[in-house]
Amino acid sequence: QLLLNGNPIGSSVNGTGSAISFGLQTLAGSYTVRATNTTTLCEAIMSGAVTITINPLPTAFNVTGGGAYCAGDPGVEVGLSGSQLNVSYQLYLNGNPIGAPANGTGSAISFGLQTSAGTYTVEASHSTTLCENVMNGSVNITINPLPTVFNVLGGGDVCSGTTGIEIELSGSQTGVNYVLYLDGVSTGITIGGNGGPISFGFQNQEGTYTVEGTFVATLCSSTMNGSATISVNPLPVAYNVTGGGEYCAGDPGLEVGLSDSETGVSYQLNLNGNPVGLPVLGSGNAISFGLQLAEGTYTVVATNTTTLCEAAMTGSVSITINPLPLEFTVTGGGEYCQGGAGVVVGLSGSEAGINYELFVNGGTTGTVTIGNGGAISFGLQTTAGTYTVVAI
Repeated sequence: QLLLNGNPIGSSVNGTGSAISFGLQTLAGSYTVRATNTTTLCEAIMSGAVTITINPLPTAFNVTGGGAYCAGDPGVEVGLSGSQLNVSYQLYLNGNPIGAPANGTGSAISFGLQTSAGTYTVEASHSTTLCENVMNGSVNITINPLPTVFNVLGGGDVCSGTTGIEIELSGSQTGVNYVLYLDGVSTGITIGGNGGPISFGFQNQEGTYTVEGTFVATLCSSTMNGSATISVNPLPVAYNVTGGGEYCAGDPGLEVGLSDSETGVSYQLNLNGNPVGLPVLGSGNAISFGLQLAEGTYTVVATNTTTLCEAAMTGSVSITINPLPLEFTVTGGGEYCQGGAGVVVGLSGSEAGINYELFVNGGTTGTVTIGNGGAISFGLQTTAGTYTVVAI
């Protein structure tokens, strides 16, 4: 008969002639055995005693941490809400030990940043009693993928003031927002992915353009591959178009030019919007397109011969061709006797508003008559010679 602290516990066990067992015992105390001969009823206490001590399990604390992180990040911390001295804590991933055990401190402990996806649990073991206990709960770590990396396209040289050059991305993912950056600063342009190439439109600011994609749901980001650089070339300096005016039909024409010029720039003269003549290369000084005969409005367009950037020069000039007065026949003349009144010289016709000056032998007589639309007379002339008339 097994006795616990002197009191019978459980059923008696019959001897077998060999060692016997009273089975597993769970109560703390001092165990002894009393033997009774079933025939004579003689009893004896068996030698010695054994003691059972029940050691407490490590306290169950809560597993903490876990969650989701973006691929390539340092990971997510896993810890325990508390701990005990003389207890070691082993972290498990999907039921398998991971890393070295952490010793209890009497406070919360951390197993550090964890990078593997899965379910994390903790088991505690007392260093003296070796009693073990599974901590409360578990945490999961999920690794969220980064957006796929596509190529940034575009860039090149643009002329100042133009619409610029298109910046594109070779592909995109739905659920990802793509932000365009200029020299590392957001341009404020965000395009949602559609599963194909996307465009950020025409850009005309100088610098280096990059793109970052971010999943809307997880906020995981990737910098897209490569960059696009835009260089802005200045326009030719705008100088003033010079010359022009009015000239009389039959004259050589009027000069048209430019108040200044740049080397490396060609200047094209246009008449009423159409090129006239060959371009003239800038010299760093004023230039001339020569005498122009055609009536109309003259402008100039400058083109940088290296960058091909164009600019219209400032202003315009006009050339007007004034018609010559109509030709009429000089009349009169003849002979007269010395001491006489002279001879009348006139003109067979005239135009109203035009002055007609009388010349004799190539010199002016000082006589000017205003046309009236009909024949006119310069009066009696007394000087011998050849008379001509010039309309002014």
